[in-house]
Amino acid sequence: MKEKAAEEIVLEIKDKSELMVDLAYSSVLYDNKTIAEEVYELENLVDNLYRTLQKKSLEDVKKGVHSIDDTLTLLRIAHAGEQIADAAQEIADVELRDVELHPILKMSIRESDIVFTRVQVSPQSILCGKTLGQLKLASETGMMVIAMRHRDRWLYGPNKNTKIGPDDVLFAKGPEDGEKHLIELARGTSQEI
Repeated sequence: MKEKAAEEIVLEIKDKSELMVDLAYSSVLYDNKTIAEEVYELENLVDNLYRTLQKKSLEDVKKGVHSIDDTLTLLRIAHAGEQIADAAQEIADVELRDVELHPILKMSIRESDIVFTRVQVSPQSILCGKTLGQLKLASETGMMVIAMRHRDRWLYGPNKNTKIGPDDVLFAKGPEDGEKHLIELARGTSQEI
């Protein structure tokens, strides 16, 4: 396996595990089972990436392409990301098992002005075919898209050039009134940004 390919796998594990932590906490804080289920799906992807990296790295050691020390370092870093993904899954599990939140967490949720939402874009939505830069969702609705899913492909930290397509799933955070507006835009019930 080329060094660049190994680095890309490690970076993907890092990106996915970071997103999973955000999603897991949000699922618990906002009582959202759908988001918690997304964490489980991502955890499976991280496990598969880690297994692939292990297998290919060990093959490279056997072929003499990489040293044992270099491979161990790479695998340790990837393992740390995989453990973060496991921990995020455990947090999401709290939501899926309907564990009652501690009163202090409930109080902080009520005081929070930030909501986290997941919304699927309807083919009739004004969002379809446009980039985040064209839409200016963050400044117009207050909702910042932090991740997107297009079929089985994930995009983390989308930028102004990221195009939204029909049936894409957007993960966004922002004010409660902005959430309602984003949902209406994504469903196609509102055509005004």
